[in-house]
Amino acid sequence: MLNELCRIRDRRTGRFSSWDTTGRNNDAWNIPAGQSRVLADIRGPGRITHIWMTQRNHYRHCLLKITWDNAKRPSVLVPLGDFFCLGHGIVNSFQSLLFTASTNHNNEFDQGCALNCYVPMPFRERALIELVNESGEDHRQYFYVDYETYDAPPADDAGYFHAEFRRTNPFGGWAHEITVNTPEADIVNKEKLAWDTNYVILDTKGRGHYLGCNLSVTNFQGTWWGEGDDMIWVDGYKWPPELHGTGSEDYLNQAWGMQPNAFLRNGSSIHESHTHGYQTSYVLHLENPVRFRKEIKVTIEHGHGNHLANEMSSVAYWYAARPTGAVKPPPVAKRLPVLRDNQGHWLYDTKNQCPGQPVPLNPEMRKMKKLWAAKMKAKKK
Repeated sequence: MLNELCRIRDRRTGRFSSWDTTGRNNDAWNIPAGQSRVLADIRGPGRITHIWMTQRNHYRHCLLKITWDNAKRPSVLVPLGDFFCLGHGIVNSFQSLLFTASTNHNNEFDQGCALNCYVPMPFRERALIELVNESGEDHRQYFYVDYETYDAPPADDAGYFHAEFRRTNPFGGWAHEITVNTPEADIVNKEKLAWDTNYVILDTKGRGHYLGCNLSVTNFQGTWWGEGDDMIWVDGYKWPPELHGTGSEDYLNQAWGMQPNAFLRNGSSIHESHTHGYQTSYVLHLENPVRFRKEIKVTIEHGHGNHLANEMSSVAYWYAARPTGAVKPPPVAKRLPVLRDNQGHWLYDTKNQCPGQPVPLNPEMRKMKKLWAAKMKAKKK
C-alpha cells in the first residue's frame, strides 16, 4: 500500500455520495420502508477504493448489496453493520486495516456511527452498489463511494471481492448444558462428523482466496463460548483438512479467551464484557490468504465438538476469479439480535430464530450427557 503512494497513475478518480444537489445541507438520502436505492453505478474498468457510511439505526435491517459486471446475483449481500464488522445491531469504535468504525455511543444498539471500508474492489465492466431497506420505516443514509476508473481492465489475476452473511439462532449443539473445558465436553470430533456439524462460515465453489471473517456470538450460556477449532477444507473433503486450528480465540489470533482490543488484522470490535453477552471478533488473512482452485469450506466448532447452542452469525470475505452469488441472508425478522428483559434474561422469540441443524447424538455424546447430569445431581446434594 505505501509503495503505491508515490506512483503517479493515469487514472480518473470519482465519488458517488449523498450530497444535497440543491446546494443546501440535507446531505442524506431517505430510503422508504421495503425499498432499495442505488448508491453507486460505476462503468468500468475500475476499482472501488473506499466506502464511508453513517446512519442512526437499522444495522441488521438494511442490506448492503454489490453486483459486479452485470452478474445475475450480487457478490456482496450482508446486513449493514455486520459488513463493517459490527454484529448484533450494536455500534462501537474500533480500527482494523480494512474496516473501521467511530461513534460517541460505544456498545449501544442503534446509535449513530461512522463506518469505513478500505477493501480494494476491482471490476471490469460495472459496479452496482445498492442499499436495501427491509425495515418497516424510512431509513436515512449518508454515504460516500470513492472509486477510480482505468483505460485498460485490471490484471487477469485481479479477483472480485465477495462477502456473505450466515446465521444460526441457536446453533444446534448437542449439550448446551455442559460447560466448556470440562471432561464431559471433550468428545472426539473429526472426519465427516466435523465436516457435517461444524458451524459453516463459508462454502463456495470457484477459484480465489479466502480473506477472513467476522464472527458474532450471543452468549446464552454465559461462560466461555470458545474452544472451537477452525477447520478449513480446500478443494474438497479430506482428513485432516488443509488447515486445522486449536481453538476459537487461536483462530482469531488471540489466546486465553478474547481480549477487548482491536488490531489491524484481528481483534474484538465488540466485547461481551462491555455488552452483557454480545461478542463480535474478526480475523483478516492479509499476508496468509487461503487459496483455492475449485472450492473452499471454512468451518469452526462451537465449543469443542459443537456442544454449545448459542446464537452464531458471521460474515466471510473472499476474492473470486469470477462474480459468484452470495448466499441470501435470513429474512429480517430472523436476523435481528436476541434481546434481554429488564432482569437480564434472554428473550427467546421464535419469530427471530433460524435454528441450526441439530448435531446428531452418537454413543459418546450420550455417555457424556449422562455423566454431566450425574455430576450436577451430585453437586445439588
